[in-house]
Amino acid sequence: MKDRGQWSGNKDNWLEKQLELDIVHVRSIQNHIRKKASGHIEDSSETQVPLTSGVKFQTLNYIVSVGLGSQNMTMIVDTGSDLTWVQCEPCRSCYNQKEPLFKSSNSPSFQSILCNSTICQSLQSGTGNSGACDSNPSTCDYVVNYGDGSYTRGELGVEKLSFGGISVSNFVFGCGRNNKGLFGGASGIVGLGRSDLSMISQTNATFGGVFSYCLPSIQAGASGSLVMGNQSEVFKNVTPIAYTRMVPNLQLSTFYILNLTGIDIGGVALQNLSFGNGGVILDSGTVISRLPPSVYNAVKAKFLEEFSGFPSAPGFSILDTCFNLTGYKEVNIPTINMHFEGNAELNVDVTGIFYLVKEDASRVCLALASLSDEYEMGIIGNYQQRNQRVIYDAKLSKVGFAAEPCSFT
Repeated sequence: MKDRGQWSGNKDNWLEKQLELDIVHVRSIQNHIRKKASGHIEDSSETQVPLTSGVKFQTLNYIVSVGLGSQNMTMIVDTGSDLTWVQCEPCRSCYNQKEPLFKSSNSPSFQSILCNSTICQSLQSGTGNSGACDSNPSTCDYVVNYGDGSYTRGELGVEKLSFGGISVSNFVFGCGRNNKGLFGGASGIVGLGRSDLSMISQTNATFGGVFSYCLPSIQAGASGSLVMGNQSEVFKNVTPIAYTRMVPNLQLSTFYILNLTGIDIGGVALQNLSFGNGGVILDSGTVISRLPPSVYNAVKAKFLEEFSGFPSAPGFSILDTCFNLTGYKEVNIPTINMHFEGNAELNVDVTGIFYLVKEDASRVCLALASLSDEYEMGIIGNYQQRNQRVIYDAKLSKVGFAAEPCSFT
């Protein structure tokens, strides 16, 4: 089977746990949606940093190294979150991370934010965020809940942010003193959403509200990049970029929502598809893409028609379309192409089509899953975004796609 090396070293129970966490992440997004339903800058700076799989940090999300004060922190890249936060000393309750906790007391550039400040009040507008002036009015407390009891709690501070050799002063972030949940061994999350407190909004004067990434496979040594600013040298190495507009949604304004118009399987367009409630969310923090049940069933049926003659295997967690490919040295995998408004396409890379459960390929599953309700909002996860340059332009409200084999040197 092609590209088998990308899954080496994984264990069944760890993989299943990661998909369980992905279920929780998607449930959190859908809960947030249900609750909500009840000027381009020229000559901006440009920089890029390596972006890699977080498997070594026990997460199927992607990670980058970001400087806070004098410390480098390895953090999860999440376009579905707004507040950037790290675990801080002293920590009342922290999960195990691979690197030392952030020590605000050792940083002369760190300052706490007062709870009566406008920055503290703006915390209320971010995805899943809440702020409070409790018994101590000298600090701005925050809570970010992720839907299953997982959370980060602490206080807001400002610090010097270093990213790819460029520094941004007075960057607002969360200093987490009580954290639990979905984060593997990473130090925290880089929030790349659209609220005022997101990294994109806070660095707008520096990077012009534009960023992009190329997500690599989990193959050993594979490395992509996260680019801040409209870095023309990076874009020269990709196929022509096709853009689609971000769908405006005042109630869900912090998400990146696109209008998915069609799906091809093996070059054949599926007919009479309905993509649910108001578009689909593009989210680097979700692993497996979720589709409305009718769409998923149509995709599954066509995929099985195109990928016939192979023995089936038991389902795995949320993945119900699995095969036993033991002994097959090479197979022809049907293509999957997603079409968006404006003739933009996301051509799913071969590494984003199958999820290898067993290293001997005795259980290989279609890496797509169904939503529980026809009217829930679909999500395009990071697995299906691999080996693509995905460009976000918050100023012009558009997202672009271009094929790019991820390799950062």
